Amino acid sequence: MTNAVSKLIRDTSQKLNVSETTLSRTGMSFVLALYLYKVVYPRAKVVYSGLTSEEEQQNNKHDILKARKRGPAVNKEFFQQLQRLLKIIIPGVWSKSAVLLGLHTITLVIRTFLSIYVARLEGKIVKYIVRKDVGKFVLMITKWFSIAIPATFINSMIRFLESHLAMVFRTQLVSYSYKLYFQNQCYYRVSNLDGRLENADHCLTEDVTAFTSSIAHLYSHLTKPLLDSLLITYSLAELARSRGGASLPGPVLGTVVVMLTGRILRKVSPKFGSLVAEEAHRKGYLRAIHSRIITNAEEIAFYGGHKVEHGILVKAYHSLTKQMILIFNKRLWYVMLEQFLMKYTWSGVGMIMTSIPLLTSTKNESEESDGGVSERTQYFTTAKNMLMSGADAVERLLTSYKEIVELAGYTARVGNMLKVFEDVQNGRYIRPSVLMNDLDERQQPYSVLSFHNGVPLINGVVTESKDGTILLEDVPIITPNCDIVVPSLTLTVTPQMHLLITGPNGCGKSSLFRILSGLWPVYSGHLQKPVTSDMFYIPQRPYMLVGTLRDQVIYPDSVTEMKSKGITDDDLTNILGIVNLQHLVTREGGWDAEQDWKDVLSGGEKQRMGIARLFYHKPRYALLDECTSAVSIDVEGQMYQSAKDHGITLLTITHRPSLWKFHTHVLQFDGEGGWKFDRLDTDKRLGLKEEKQHLETLLSDIPSKMERLKELCSILGEDSSLMEERVGEHSDTTLSD
Repeated sequence: MTNAVSKLIRDTSQKLNVSETTLSRTGMSFVLALYLYKVVYPRAKVVYSGLTSEEEQQNNKHDILKARKRGPAVNKEFFQQLQRLLKIIIPGVWSKSAVLLGLHTITLVIRTFLSIYVARLEGKIVKYIVRKDVGKFVLMITKWFSIAIPATFINSMIRFLESHLAMVFRTQLVSYSYKLYFQNQCYYRVSNLDGRLENADHCLTEDVTAFTSSIAHLYSHLTKPLLDSLLITYSLAELARSRGGASLPGPVLGTVVVMLTGRILRKVSPKFGSLVAEEAHRKGYLRAIHSRIITNAEEIAFYGGHKVEHGILVKAYHSLTKQMILIFNKRLWYVMLEQFLMKYTWSGVGMIMTSIPLLTSTKNESEESDGGVSERTQYFTTAKNMLMSGADAVERLLTSYKEIVELAGYTARVGNMLKVFEDVQNGRYIRPSVLMNDLDERQQPYSVLSFHNGVPLINGVVTESKDGTILLEDVPIITPNCDIVVPSLTLTVTPQMHLLITGPNGCGKSSLFRILSGLWPVYSGHLQKPVTSDMFYIPQRPYMLVGTLRDQVIYPDSVTEMKSKGITDDDLTNILGIVNLQHLVTREGGWDAEQDWKDVLSGGEKQRMGIARLFYHKPRYALLDECTSAVSIDVEGQMYQSAKDHGITLLTITHRPSLWKFHTHVLQFDGEGGWKFDRLDTDKRLGLKEEKQHLETLLSDIPSKMERLKELCSILGEDSSLMEERVGEHSDTTLSD
């Protein structure tokens, strides 16, 4: 082979008249370049694209964090969020909110024309007072009192419609929000899988109320002043022309002053949107602490933790008051400047605007009996009243910017709430703790998670089982904080395969139930399971709802659904008999009795009520999570046997050996990511457990007996052969070390 290559190089060099060394170097360079292009370059390109993608993801992750820190403002994002919320609260042209809004607008327009009419009427009243015309004065004052009745009704109607409009807006938004909140277990996932909303309850109540009230109030405070400004400006110009005076300088001067005032106030205006949003956030946090104390009052009382809770509560309250004082201080100086410009500066400019048409008037008033005094007085009074109404309108327009900024804060919170709800519906969860940590430095021994922009991707597949089989293929158990508890779990559970699940605390037992119930996502692998209605989960602390005794048994069904299934109260009594709770019907006063069941029922009764729900719904699988820990062993055994007799497959987490005999298989977690799935030999497992307990009993007393032996040897002045053997063993161990 070497000779053939040498001969080829020699022949080629002779034909091309090139030295063999040059030809060899050229060939080697060509081969090296080809290798770099075909092998090295593609690999380098992949590595570079990976680094670039990672850098982009890091930048996007930082953008998400910056967006969380950036406060609300009157910008493009605000108008986009507001437009979206307006489509929710005003769903159509003929919707109730749209009709009410149209009626409110008509009322505001009528009020504007009434203001102009009253201003002209007062001018005429003053005119006839100056002329001492009693007849005309009485007529005008009669008209003035007559117009007061519809004017006061319109004013009251404006407030009524504003309040009613806010209520209708709130109803629309609450209905939409509640629908999202209770779809696809959003109420659970928002607080447990996603970390962007700290107080969803506050957002659904206080923030929604504040937003709808603010936007209804702001509509009134923008629409009427805008109409007043336009119509009054036109009326003033017409009034000036009727006097033959200059009609242009007054409106121009007023417009310039208003624009300068608006620019100054806009420049010095504090960021009320961010301040109000932060105040709402701190209010929600304070409310959450109160709720936590109420929920955990018994535990706090047992521990005597009132001082700690009091300190936390006071700290949260002081944080809120500090923010409120900051807002008060900001408003103090802003309102002072606002009043100076709008009250005193505008009053002076208004007098100039009123006097210009009179001073530049070319109208001949010599023919008037009073030399035109009454006409000028009428003009001045009418113009003054119109200017006061116009100035009030412009003032409300300018001060409404502060309210717009506050609306931006409420809009941001409500808009963010709805965005989080929709993201959670689509399986997109963002937790700040995951975003803020560098994902490359997280200890992930198993590459089962993939991230995009700092957000874990859900790549697992969930399908519905036709035959009722539960199948897990390489499904990891991962917490919402992206901590990998079990990197991969593969097992198959068929109907009537009763599974016992054991392992130390934090090994993933309850987490497996959350995945099977659909509460936690499947990040990778394949999960096949029956429909949700075929699986019923019973926790250690069953939930007791507000309602009747009947409602406790049939939860989450309603009475209507119970009757549609053909179940009667006698059937419910038989169910309570299975769990030894039939006495509750008599003790509590019948099925329609309403109590605070969380406090009325004991711990064991609440757990048995949870099992009663199991017999009512009769699912294919029962997920039992330490649900009988407060029930006696004999009653517990009866309930488990009854469940098997009803054809319910048991998946049980328990530490009680007495329940082993009701299961056929065991899934054992080791707490380090490993697991073992096997058939359950109850007798063998009980024998091993008894031997373990016996050895623990024997070995636990050895140190104390050895100490006593040393004391006896010391008292008797004798040696012990057992002690010498232990010393010898210790010496041998030391030498070997």
